[in-house]
Amino acid sequence: MKKVAKVKVGQNLKDSILKAVNLIGGFERFINRGEVVLLKPNFNTADPYPASSDPKFLQAVTELIYQSGAKIVMIGDSSTMSFNTRKIMERLKIFDLEKNETPPRIYVFEERKWIKKTITGAKYLRGVSLSEFLDRTDKLILVPNLKTHNYAGFSGSLKLSVGFVKPIQRVGFHLSHLQEKVAELNRIINPAFIIMDARKCFINGGPAEGEVGEPNLVLAGDDRVAVDVEAIKIIQSFKGNSLKDLNPWQLPQIKRAGEIGVGVKDESEYQMFEK
Repeated sequence: MKKVAKVKVGQNLKDSILKAVNLIGGFERFINRGEVVLLKPNFNTADPYPASSDPKFLQAVTELIYQSGAKIVMIGDSSTMSFNTRKIMERLKIFDLEKNETPPRIYVFEERKWIKKTITGAKYLRGVSLSEFLDRTDKLILVPNLKTHNYAGFSGSLKLSVGFVKPIQRVGFHLSHLQEKVAELNRIINPAFIIMDARKCFINGGPAEGEVGEPNLVLAGDDRVAVDVEAIKIIQSFKGNSLKDLNPWQLPQIKRAGEIGVGVKDESEYQMFEK
């Protein structure tokens, strides 16, 4: 049985993240001592949180992972192809994290190699080139934001994996069946678990700008579809949201992910924990 936790953020952000992860088994369930861990945030653009990941949130997660015994914590991403990722990270002050007492290593994916991958059983996305860092880490943790998306409807843990793809190839994603391609991409992405920063969210617009809601939540889960379904419900709780008439399970990226075994197929396959 998969697990999803939803925790109200208190005065101490780090404690709130820990509480959410503890509800799904704790960091020790997923990370072994001495492992190299890659965090995948959202640096699509330099627009402020919730468009992009909040450095304070990443700092808190990094510290918790080191406390769990990880040898190295890496943070890496690749922005949309029309921007320079290093400059995006500089504007967001992401490299300042390397000055911390327990610093992560920050990487720009397009400054390193891309590895060609085949997606078996895919209908819309047969092959793709992904960052070499997926093959250089023991564990992957997805750290998405919560937001609507003008093209994909919704952007959460499934959509976050597009940042692993060689930028020029992302053009083809948007020509047709974007959401189904997102789901199929996730067949070759294998996160240990997800920690979603849902303190703020876009309830319409997105991914770079939109109307902001403030759920003040942290989600953690070991299934991308389950996390994303619960995240959509959070957006739907806000008046004026762009997903109000949507059954989350019918969103193409969610539906296709369930069809190909990327995640759960319905709510009977996961447990919800709330604090």
